[in-house]
Amino acid sequence: MKAILALEDGTIFKGRSFTGQGEASGEVIFNTGMTGYQEILTDPSYTGQMVTMTYPLIGNYGVNPEDIESHQVQVGGFIVKECCKKPSNWRSTMSLPEYLEKIGVMGIEGIDTRALTRHLRLHGAQRGFMATGDVDPAELVKKARGVENMEGLNLADRVSCEKPYTWDGKKCVFIDNLKDFQWKGTGPKLAVYDFGIKWNILRLLEAEGFDMIVLPSSFTAAQIRELNPDSIFLSNGPGDPAAVETAVEATKDLYKDYPIAGICLGHQILGLAMGGKTYKLKFGHHGCNHPVIDLETEKIEISSQNHGFCVDIEGLDFLEKTHMNLNDNTLEGFKHKDYPMLAIQHHPEAGPGPHDSRYFFKRFRDMVKETTGK
Repeated sequence: MKAILALEDGTIFKGRSFTGQGEASGEVIFNTGMTGYQEILTDPSYTGQMVTMTYPLIGNYGVNPEDIESHQVQVGGFIVKECCKKPSNWRSTMSLPEYLEKIGVMGIEGIDTRALTRHLRLHGAQRGFMATGDVDPAELVKKARGVENMEGLNLADRVSCEKPYTWDGKKCVFIDNLKDFQWKGTGPKLAVYDFGIKWNILRLLEAEGFDMIVLPSSFTAAQIRELNPDSIFLSNGPGDPAAVETAVEATKDLYKDYPIAGICLGHQILGLAMGGKTYKLKFGHHGCNHPVIDLETEKIEISSQNHGFCVDIEGLDFLEKTHMNLNDNTLEGFKHKDYPMLAIQHHPEAGPGPHDSRYFFKRFRDMVKETTGK
């Protein structure tokens, strides 16, 4: 079925739908990962975006229920050069076209993804609209210009859980009445803010021995204190960090009293709470092959990344830079000089991606133990 992708600047790409008739919209970005498309599709940080995969053949190992990072597909649309219709893998339970068609997310192939990626690198991420059939390209461009602008958009509140839950190792166990909640584990009590958290973060925090409760993004500092946690964690998530005002204010209130860590959006919220600024990157960092240097060890790690905004902490002498991106020298991590705080922009949990940065979870656990004795 014929399909067209239109960008807000008037650029048109022609292809064909591999998920049947449909429409899709969002900010068009590109991901440089060769594999991991299922984790990418289900990562809440991609909410409001249509993802272009730069690797030319996607879908060859199919889809399975074990490699998801949330309860549903989160991307607005999926753009590939060629989609494999007949996967070959013993873990596969469904093909990629079947998977996307089942949940109603449009996928388009036959696009010159090299040309599209180059266009986005030169001109920046673009709002886009795609549709099947004999559609008027000019009308699609008009619709693309009507898509929500990512700057100023609070998407974290949209994807966050509606009520608190615990993690049983494989799924979320929701808590109907928080007054009945009791900490059950023997490890340090960890209050986790869900701004669109990936499940692999929960798996790795659990592996470090944390006793966790996951909370909606709207939770205030007072509500956190009522739970009497030992430590606090701020998750990844989509959208503009400056728009997540409730979480920024809560973090300002909490960081002096609890060991605290943040990944991706959590890193950005910590930066804002400390008096820093955030700004939008031209085309963002999305992929599994971004080099980052750990300034403390001087080791270089290959990281998994997915963010469109960056933190600026220049002039804040009480913060210390811990990681830098070697592609563009943007900030990838910082810590507080006086309080137990760790913040990292890239994704140490991978899912997908290399495991070079997984030491972050042990570093956080060690910091909590050193601070609380637990």
